[in-house]
Amino acid sequence: MSADSTAPASNEIAERIRTYIEGKLPGAQGLQLQDMERIAVGWSHETWLFDAHWSVAGEQRTQGFCLRRDPGNALLRELSDLGDQFGVLQCLEPTALQAPKPFWYEADHAVLGAPFIVMEKVPGTCPNPWGREGRAFYEAAAGRGVLPASFTDTLATLHNIDWRQAGLDFLGVPAAGTPEFALGEVRKWRRLIDASGHGPEPVLTDLICWLEANAPRTERLCFVHGAYRTGNLLIDDDRISAVLDWELQTIGDPMYDVAYVLSDLNREGSELLSNLVPRDEFYRRYEAATGIEIDEDACRYYQLLYAMRSAAFWMSASGLYAEGRSDDIRLARTAWSVPVVLERAARDLGF
Repeated sequence: MSADSTAPASNEIAERIRTYIEGKLPGAQGLQLQDMERIAVGWSHETWLFDAHWSVAGEQRTQGFCLRRDPGNALLRELSDLGDQFGVLQCLEPTALQAPKPFWYEADHAVLGAPFIVMEKVPGTCPNPWGREGRAFYEAAAGRGVLPASFTDTLATLHNIDWRQAGLDFLGVPAAGTPEFALGEVRKWRRLIDASGHGPEPVLTDLICWLEANAPRTERLCFVHGAYRTGNLLIDDDRISAVLDWELQTIGDPMYDVAYVLSDLNREGSELLSNLVPRDEFYRRYEAATGIEIDEDACRYYQLLYAMRSAAFWMSASGLYAEGRSDDIRLARTAWSVPVVLERAARDLGF
């Protein structure tokens, strides 16, 4: 069930996309889209990949595109805005960070029934870190050594971006030297919990109170991805070719990303961070590249904040299904994850 009844039927969307792309390419003739597929990844947006072929004044041209459409019933609800994502990609384009080149943002619902962005289709693969084949891929890549270094260096590149010069301050800037960033994240995820319609959870209430009472000060503000891990990165020839999923980015504490890398939630029992990087190697290489010393106390705090965030995700997902706003069975299955996450948080809080 789609939240937007104006969405085109599947047999219409290719032609609508073709017409839209053609209108954006001055002088384009004979535009054809080939190898179009809707990929079954991600929970927040519908994603299509395709190659466009056209000519301009007799010269043949080809470009791979990725289109992401807001289905209107996304997991993050109003917290995930394609206009903001497009703006972030525009800001990142002149920086050293590997990210898809943005082409167009379309807010007019008349085109595809909902807002969408069109960006570059970057070469590479994105193995699922929780699947058997994906874990085997990362294990083999860890042994070769190139991808672990690229994984760490890419995070360092992200945190080294001069975010003011890049124009990323439009995301909002918390006050340095205060707990404003951490408290702002708590408020954000509390709003998603409230919107989910889920009933009260005593452990979650205790967790939120603890997070509010123990929020760390952020001394150095960085541009932060918010979910930096394998599965959100494209890989080509054992190197990161693009950082994906710009939905949770913010200006804040770099330990927010580091804590996500350190979390055992992203490594399925492996001793390697994100099933890929030895812990000591990650510390050494990241600290040398950024000049930032990893603060383990702050990381422990943010790992508990991730527990709250995970509970918010799963409450939102299962709520969308229960409300009839989505028929994605994956969302229905997330209801069982809420007590699992909260049980783990209770142990970490010393219950």
